[in-house]
Amino acid sequence: MTTAHPLESFMNSPTATAATVVQTTGNRFITSLRINSKELVDQCSNSSVMNYLVHERINLFLEAAGVPEKSLLTTEEMVLTMFAMFMTLLGYYIFFGKEHVRKRKRLTEDLKVAQMKVHFLEEKLTLYAAESSNNKKGQEVSDDNVGEDKNKEVRIFMDGAFDMMHYGHMNAFRLGRSLGTTLIVGVNSDESVMQCKGAPLLNDQERLTMVEGCKFVDEVVPGCPYIMNKEYLDYVISKYKIDYVIHGDDPCIVDGKDVYAAAKEAGKYQSIPRTEGVSTTDIIGRMLLMSKDHHYNDPGHPSTHKTVHSNLLGQTSKFLTTSRMLQLFSAGVNAPTPDMKIIYIDGAFDMFHPGHVSVLKSAKERGDYLMVGIHGDAVVNRVRGSNLPLMNLHERVLSVLGCQYVDDVLIDAPYVITTDMIKSLNISEVVHGKNSDWVVDGGSEEDRFVNARRTGILREIETGSSFNILDIIKRIQRNQSIFQAKFERKMKQEQTYYDEKYSRDKSDENGSAS
Repeated sequence: MTTAHPLESFMNSPTATAATVVQTTGNRFITSLRINSKELVDQCSNSSVMNYLVHERINLFLEAAGVPEKSLLTTEEMVLTMFAMFMTLLGYYIFFGKEHVRKRKRLTEDLKVAQMKVHFLEEKLTLYAAESSNNKKGQEVSDDNVGEDKNKEVRIFMDGAFDMMHYGHMNAFRLGRSLGTTLIVGVNSDESVMQCKGAPLLNDQERLTMVEGCKFVDEVVPGCPYIMNKEYLDYVISKYKIDYVIHGDDPCIVDGKDVYAAAKEAGKYQSIPRTEGVSTTDIIGRMLLMSKDHHYNDPGHPSTHKTVHSNLLGQTSKFLTTSRMLQLFSAGVNAPTPDMKIIYIDGAFDMFHPGHVSVLKSAKERGDYLMVGIHGDAVVNRVRGSNLPLMNLHERVLSVLGCQYVDDVLIDAPYVITTDMIKSLNISEVVHGKNSDWVVDGGSEEDRFVNARRTGILREIETGSSFNILDIIKRIQRNQSIFQAKFERKMKQEQTYYDEKYSRDKSDENGSAS
């Protein structure tokens, strides 16, 4: 019996048959590709356009330039040259053509980093400007202690009641966060606030909503005690990895005890300059100026809004708004890109409250970019009457800019949303909440949305909150005598703070002058 050769056995096996089929198929494909390529070159070479281009144009020019006839181009050479150029350009585009896009992205990232550095340096300038004042009190903000290693995470803790949270609180958060990389804010519980300061105007959840909505806050801790004892301080430092406890440079004394004594003893305390010209006491004072005869523009109340008071409550503000403050609150504000869905919402946003935070959050969820229009003082007073707004335009702008859901604001926005405005701002949707602070007569609220409704971009949104400015005003009026007494007591404390601060500075100046 004859034994088959191993190679012959393999060639007759199923594996060899499959390999042969694949090889044959591959060869046929390559041959077909060559044939098709040759046919393509022939078709292009024999085309009238190519013949005209080569023989009537290019070769005539070459002959005029003295090129020998044997060196003139053929149509096939021209086709192959053009094909090679096309493949070269295609390859360049595939591998390098998007390099400019990548460069643009890198430049954008570099710009963001540069803006962050500028913002950091501006914060340092602010702190250095206040450092001399803090040094006199023995409460130094030391650059050697805070933010020493720029690559190291520095976790900052701030706490407070944050009742009637305003842009002064937001500015404190901004300053506190500038001393580190992460800001954790503790919100005092209703019970602890009541024991130390009296009942807060807003409850636990309402105050938590306000703090959580601030763009300068990274994490919120509910239920913090008003007085921070050593046990609680150790708990906070351990659980949240806190490096420093921050508070304003105004004293915080309850029953003769320093609220932050434990933090100071542990060497974890640092102070920041207080935002002068605004406080919860000042804002409640403005509300108290709305006597029983001055009512919010409520159709259900016998009072009417037709009488316009020239002395607007917002004009009583002592806060001095600078372009630099607006710039610092605008940190991180970027222009929308053409592909973004822009949502627009407008209003007074007076006494920025939990209802505002809720509606802005709902509005932001509908698109990529939220533009908030803020009406001027005259517009608000014309619609709401009495001596509103409680806060002036600049104060309301800062409050809205401090909200994490807002991408940009339109200052002194037009009351009626025009078609030109919709086109200019590239607005995709105009939204308004079902529960609004606006209360008007005669349907003028509807009239101002007429253009948005006509273009089909008007939407009414659910906010999940029924809170509005009426709730605040009614709470104040129900307990007017209590808040009046608290207001007078706090005003005396604040006056004492400012008298001590500026009388000391004045005496120092007199001493140096002599």
